[in-house]
Amino acid sequence: MTFENIIVTIDGAIALIQLNRPKVLNALNGKLMTELGDAVEELDQNDAVRCIIIHGSERAFCAGADIDQMKSATPLVMLQSAWINRNFDRLRKATKPIIAAVSGYCLGGGSELAMACDIVIASESAQFAQPEINIGIIPGAGGTQRLPRAIGKSRALELILTGKFMSAKEAEARGLVSRVVPVEMYLEEAKTLAREIATQPPVAVRFAKAAVNKAYELPLTEGLEFESRIFHILFSTEDQKEGMAAFLEKRKPAWKGK
Repeated sequence: MTFENIIVTIDGAIALIQLNRPKVLNALNGKLMTELGDAVEELDQNDAVRCIIIHGSERAFCAGADIDQMKSATPLVMLQSAWINRNFDRLRKATKPIIAAVSGYCLGGGSELAMACDIVIASESAQFAQPEINIGIIPGAGGTQRLPRAIGKSRALELILTGKFMSAKEAEARGLVSRVVPVEMYLEEAKTLAREIATQPPVAVRFAKAAVNKAYELPLTEGLEFESRIFHILFSTEDQKEGMAAFLEKRKPAWKGK
């Protein structure tokens, strides 16, 4: 896959998507978001790929949406183009786990992009913020919805209403990120995790992701019903038979993804 604003690399069972607009700290524009959506959809259909990593550079994961593209936009233009939300939705629909490897600035749309991923690994230099209030708008790609779910209403509102930055250490303590590692290790840490996930049974991984996501979307009773259905469906897979047989025979399972 060849793109102008991202770099896609496949390394065995994992795929890496690097945001590649270094002059503007990987600011999101329509072209980058469309390419990102295209890449995620294609990788999600690639049976050889079992986990996806999205990353930027050590200096910046993403400094937010490209303000120059939006400064003169009308409400109708923004509504009709919907270039951010449409492509974020493509990420949301991906069935394979997506890891955000974050270092440096992770602001506005960049923070929303990280939160749209399934797991966030951060470097010690990572800084998260939703500073849209400083330019007269609010987060528009999930910030007001995902951030409170991750860190609670009170702290989320404080950050959104002031535009203040949150350190990687606080983000980890509040559950926004999975772990924080030294800058020189953040991408390798994400790769290690991706490879570990890639060794697990593919069908069960996809269903586990779907079930956890439902926990944020459904009332508890409906979520439990969804989990129960998926749990029972997995007993129809070859991987379930193989996994339990391997456990009893004290050997490593050979997953088929079926």
